[in-house]
Amino acid sequence: MGQVQRFEAYADAFEKAFEADDFSLLEPYFEPDAVYEIIGEPPLAGVHQGRVAVLEHLRNSVDSFDRAFDSRNLEILEGPEERDHGAWIRWRATYGVAGAPDFSMEGEEEVWFEEDRIVRLEDRYPAGVAAAVVRYLEEHGSKLHPVRRGG
Repeated sequence: MGQVQRFEAYADAFEKAFEADDFSLLEPYFEPDAVYEIIGEPPLAGVHQGRVAVLEHLRNSVDSFDRAFDSRNLEILEGPEERDHGAWIRWRATYGVAGAPDFSMEGEEEVWFEEDRIVRLEDRYPAGVAAAVVRYLEEHGSKLHPVRRGG
């Protein structure tokens, strides 16, 4: 299986985990010592080390942001493109909730594989994205669904 196919299998599994609200479905895709780094400005930036911490962060992120909206639409803008170590894509996510304008943000995701498992996952947000998220939440947060805690 090529790097792009590995990435696509992970991306498909992520969507299944999202739909099923079961992020344990992603365990087979990550090495036990995997690292997930979000490169950008606070409050988006951060580093999560170890499969347990990575999966917990992914679940918490989805519960506190994605599920706060009525709809979520993901688009691949470029890629997936094979890299020596894995794969890369540039994406856009658009979120909608009744009574507020849609919110869109773009970023890049890159994944490093050893054999069939992810050893490093990076999401990169361009300058200004974090501020746009904060501004949207300040202006329209009252229309969003309450943050879920603990899955």
